[in-house]
Amino acid sequence: MTALPLAHYEAAPGAAAHDKADTAAARKEATGSPPRDRRPRGRLRRIALPYLLLLPALLLELLVHLIPMAVGIFMSFKELTQFYIRDWGAAPWSGLDNYSLAVDFDAPVGEALLHSFFVTCAFTVVSVGLCWLIGTAAALFLQDHFRGRGLLRALFLTPYALPVYAAVITWAFMFQRDNGLVNHVLHDQLGITDGRPFWLIGDNSFFALATVSVWKHWPFVFLIVTAGLQNIPKELYEAAAIDGAGMWQQIRRITLPSLRPVNQVLVLVLFLWTFNDFNTPYLLFGNAAPESADLISIHIYQSSFVTWNFGTGSAMSVLLLLFLLVVTAVYLLLTSRGRKATDG
Repeated sequence: MTALPLAHYEAAPGAAAHDKADTAAARKEATGSPPRDRRPRGRLRRIALPYLLLLPALLLELLVHLIPMAVGIFMSFKELTQFYIRDWGAAPWSGLDNYSLAVDFDAPVGEALLHSFFVTCAFTVVSVGLCWLIGTAAALFLQDHFRGRGLLRALFLTPYALPVYAAVITWAFMFQRDNGLVNHVLHDQLGITDGRPFWLIGDNSFFALATVSVWKHWPFVFLIVTAGLQNIPKELYEAAAIDGAGMWQQIRRITLPSLRPVNQVLVLVLFLWTFNDFNTPYLLFGNAAPESADLISIHIYQSSFVTWNFGTGSAMSVLLLLFLLVVTAVYLLLTSRGRKATDG
């Protein structure tokens, strides 16, 4: 038997260890586990990915909303009139004078703002209430399967799909006193009115504004409520029908309670949209809205861009923002408490 060199026996343990390391590495590759030095980098990438995806939206929010909001708040503390348009940074500091002028309801400026606020509240209540009622009723009646249901659903969504400017301008032509379709139908065809009333001036302008707002927004309610109705199990209606419950009892006992979370968000969104609506009154009436349709958005626009008093207009905008924040916070607090009480 030939004797092996001593170096062979000395290297054998190291070779065995090397083979074990290769086997462990091969086993790691087989199991797919990443190396230890790559784990922190992959974890950091997973953490940073959502923020990178949100970065464009955050930048747009900063440029479109937050920076103009900060500039508007700053302008509300300055006496910014037409004399400082070219260099508004040189306008004198007025402190809270613009706010005092806006809330002085005994003065003409404050009295006009208060009147505009009450008109906006009445308009919001009428528009939101009718939008919710019409949209919910349409969604309920189109819940059952029948021939032509898809066509009716598409037809009901047409006002929501139309561009706002095209739709409102069309209504402005329809409300014309002498050549409008509304007076032609009401007076010439049906004989409901004694004469041809004015719809875009005077007291009737409020009804014209509410009509356009309801026509424009109720399809959104129809769409959201229709989606909410899909989550209500049909077994509940079948069991209620077996127990002898009629249609109205099913709506009151099953449909409306099941739609409560949807309606809570829906009413809040409609309230904010309607209270801040600027496009509809501006396209219907122009710069000077009638007194009965003087919404607060148009009133602030007139104070800022018609009378060139940007300081007072900015103060009114800040007050409007604070009012909407308070109403939203109170509404969310009340609805959350009501939800907890119902769940409990």
